[in-house]
Parts: sequence; C-alpha cells; structure tokens
Amino acid sequence: MKLTAKGAATRLRIIEGAAAEIRENGVATTTLDDVRVRTGTSKSQVFHYFPGGKEELLLAVARYEADRVLADQRPELGALTSWDAWRGWRDRVVDRYRRQGEHCPLASLMTHLGRSSPGARAVVGGLVERWQAEIAAGVRDMQAAGEVDPDLDADRTASSILAGVQGGVLLLMSTGRVTHLEAALDTGIEHLRRSRPLSAGGALA
Repeated sequence: MKLTAKGAATRLRIIEGAAAEIRENGVATTTLDDVRVRTGTSKSQVFHYFPGGKEELLLAVARYEADRVLADQRPELGALTSWDAWRGWRDRVVDRYRRQGEHCPLASLMTHLGRSSPGARAVVGGLVERWQAEIAAGVRDMQAAGEVDPDLDADRTASSILAGVQGGVLLLMSTGRVTHLEAALDTGIEHLRRSRPLSAGGALA
C-alpha cells in the first residue's frame, strides 16, 4: 500500500500507540478498541492501514520494537571504532535492558504471534542480521586500526558476542539480574582486546 505523508504519519501513530498500550498492559489484553481510543483513530482507519486486523498490527508493532532495540544502542552502535566506544556501547546495552527489566515487549509479541510463524521469524531474523552486521563492522574497524588481530573472523566474533548478549537478556528475564549480561559483554570485549597484534618489539600494540 502506497501511503501519502499524512497516511504514513497516521499509520505510525497507530503503531506507536499500540506499542505503548502493549508495554503498559501486555499483548494479551490489548484490543483494537484500546489502540483506537489511545490514538484517536476510527475503526475504519485502523482496518484501512491494517486490513488483517490485530495480528497484522501486532506484526507491525514487532517490527517497530525490533527497530527500537537497535535505536536504543545508538550512537555507540555503528561507531565502534575505539575501545572507549566499545565500553560505551557495553554500558548502553546494559542500561537499556536494566531499564526494560524482566518484561520484554518484543519477546511477548513473538510468543503471541508464534515464533515459528513466517512473519515472526522474519522480524527476529532481520533484527539479528542487522545487529550482527553492525557489531562485525566494529570488529573490522578495530582490525583496520591495528587494535584487533586481522585474522580474526569478524562475522563469527560478532555472532558470538550477540549470542552472549541474547543469553544474558534471557537470564535477565528469568532472574531479574543483569550480571550475566554484563559478564557476556565484558568477556566478549576482553576477547577482542586480547587478540591485539604484537608490535615489532614484542609488546602489545
């Protein structure tokens, strides 16, 4: 559906309103009427932009929440060009999930939509690909600066760091503690630091 600027703004308002409603009240209890009242839109407007009803809207909200995962890590993510930047990114990720706490709206949406459904898998797959690509770009930037072993597989390393982050987030949701997430990030970054090439004098560069 090709939208005018006004139509795109209305559609985004509905998505943002639905996201806020789900964050406050949960996906199971949120209805289209709740979203309609919150966003000041009519029933016909909601179905105009989301003809598939609630499930189509929830999938759009899932994409919105996936985008927020990356947006909340900026500007550090996408500029991992120094060890200070990596530490800053680490702190931002930990702070983001500490503030989010045990309730993850994206996870709730994925559960409701069915994790094996094509739409849900596309949302999660797209998020993982984008996130991993940005971490890998940071590894390559550090390799270009001579701070990381040039023979290190950047994509595989990024995959390992991201897996650690997701494991830490899962344990946070189960325990309410960020210690596992902190440990995963600290260990991943320390692994990168220890791979620094040796200088001609035999000392760490």
